[in-house]
Formats: sequence, C-alpha cells, structure tokens
Amino acid sequence: MADHTASRTPAPLVVEPDDEGGREMLHALRLAALLRIIGDRPAAGEPLFLLDAGCGDGRLARALARCGHRVDAFDSDPEAVDRCRAEGGGPRYAVADLAEWHSPWLYDAVLCLDVLPRVPGGAAWETALTRLASLVRLTGTLVVTDEDVPAPVPRDDDAPRRPTATYRAVLEPLGMRYDGFAPYGFQGDRAGFHVFARIR
Repeated sequence: MADHTASRTPAPLVVEPDDEGGREMLHALRLAALLRIIGDRPAAGEPLFLLDAGCGDGRLARALARCGHRVDAFDSDPEAVDRCRAEGGGPRYAVADLAEWHSPWLYDAVLCLDVLPRVPGGAAWETALTRLASLVRLTGTLVVTDEDVPAPVPRDDDAPRRPTATYRAVLEPLGMRYDGFAPYGFQGDRAGFHVFARIR
C-alpha cells in the first residue's frame, strides 16, 4: 500500500478538541506537563515568577496563578486582554506584541505556547524569540511550543513548523541550553514543548 502521508496537509499545530470536555483534558495535560518542566516553588510561600507570552484567553495564566505562582501575561489583542482582566484570577495582564514586551525584572520561566509557530519567518520570528530569551533569569527556563521536526513542515497558514535546530541556532548563542522536547501526547497531537534553560 502506498504511503500518501507526505502529500497531506499537516494537522493544525494543536489538535483543539471541539467539545468542552476534550478542551479541559488537553489544557489539564498541558498544565501538568508544564508544572513538571518548570518545577515546584523553591519553598512554601515563595512562588515562581512566570511570564505567559501571548496568553490568549488567559486560561494558562489563571491556572498557574491558582498553583501559587506570580504571573505576568500579555497578548497583542486588546479585546482578549480585556476579557482576561474581567476574569481576574491573579495574573497581571498587559497588551503587547512578542517582540516589544519589556519588563524591569527577569522571570523564573517564560512560557510561549502556540504563538511562535504562527509568527512569519525571518527577522520577526527571530526578534520575538530573542526577546523572550532575554526575559529569562540565570538558571531559569524558556518553554516554547512547536513540533520536534528535522526540517520545515508547511502548514495551511504558510507559517511552517520550524526544525528544532532552528530554535537551537537562535537560542544557544544567547546562553540558552536545549533541555529537550516534551510532546503533549494528546489524541495524536505532534506538538509539544521545547525546553531551554539559561546557563549564562
């Protein structure tokens, strides 16, 4: 039997279930995986300081705040940020683009989920990734989502899934060590977390 998979259009970056129960399961699995990656609070009463870059509806930011962490979150969509603020739940929200977010402090972990793969290639993507890395403190963690692929994979929206080596080529010269890829493992979804740690 012929293999036609190479000619098929790849599935969306994240297989978003079309029912509320499925969405809750996906978000719960991703939250559990992220908590394993970023670790626990250093001590009781000492939360991690986290950034959710491109927070969308704020679901992740609120969940991390419920876990006792201090969370900053931003999105480029002012209406999305207004809805997040209306929900409350602990995070501090702001309107900003990935490449323009500035902070007077560094974060224990910077999380950018489902956003970078949709940024067009070239300078805009590299600038956004470089900005995110600049916000991670020494020994801190940067987590970005994509697939673990050896070569670019085209998508319907013309923003290819980028090879792992492309992330490494940008981040490793900036003092970020690649700690590996953690797939979601949800309903055949190939996306997951690329994890980097600041070592200098």
